[in-house]
Amino acid sequence: MIECVPNVSEGRDRRIVEKIAASIIGCHLLDIHSDPDHHRSVFTLIGDERQIAEGAVALMKSATALLDLRTHRGVHPRMGAVDVIPFVPVGSTPMSTCVAVAQRVGRSIGDGLGVPVFLYGAAAQSPSRTSLASIRRGGFEHLSTKFEEMLPDYGPTIPHASAGAVAIGARPLLVAYNVLLDSTDVSIAKQIAATIREANGGLPGLKALGFELASRQRVQVSMNLTDVSATTIPAAFNAVRREAKRLGVGVLESEIVGLIPRRALDGATASDLLLPYDPQDRILEIRIEGSER
Repeated sequence: MIECVPNVSEGRDRRIVEKIAASIIGCHLLDIHSDPDHHRSVFTLIGDERQIAEGAVALMKSATALLDLRTHRGVHPRMGAVDVIPFVPVGSTPMSTCVAVAQRVGRSIGDGLGVPVFLYGAAAQSPSRTSLASIRRGGFEHLSTKFEEMLPDYGPTIPHASAGAVAIGARPLLVAYNVLLDSTDVSIAKQIAATIREANGGLPGLKALGFELASRQRVQVSMNLTDVSATTIPAAFNAVRREAKRLGVGVLESEIVGLIPRRALDGATASDLLLPYDPQDRILEIRIEGSER
């Protein structure tokens, strides 16, 4: 069993998101999470290696036809109409299987759709390309400069005019988690993010950015938890709340993006995390069980 979590650069037009969802074939679509400020939708797919590859290519084909990054503006970094397609081993599936699927899908997209593909994570062809952030740095607007320094692994050696480029990789389970602050000062969110991220001596396996959410007139600490055995959702939430309190700012609520492994909650409830919904609704294992019935 393999999970695939394509991040698509459309979070405002529900009709387009639904068209992309309707194009998915072969695998099961478990969830879609859209955000208008990030201008991004996170799809969660599940299937065996043949099914998941078929579904990912179908989604990419649809998004490439429907989206144009030349008119896209959102707070989240992105370089492609489909920005990233990670393949994640579930259960006893080895990472090597996900690497093979990433390579096969990358070749299919690069050759068949004419969109440049960068392999990252466990699928990277060299150590310098394992980091998604370094591949995506500069975003869509600076892809031409990026290509002067780093050629894609598959596809054309110039960016696609409207779809940019896509990062395709293999990685372990990752949790995307956001905390909304009772503030309009984005510098506070950025300061908290800088303090708690692993790169600056914060929580292990935690990446964080601070964003302004225009639609909510508030700011957000947006996090990726790359190792939930080291840092759980409650640990991340408490770190944000502690730093926010130190800076004199309240926490309004938090948000789980997509689906999460059960262990990431570490027994926390909605009230513990100021979630506006039952976190059990976001458990990957429960959704997989439902798709198999």
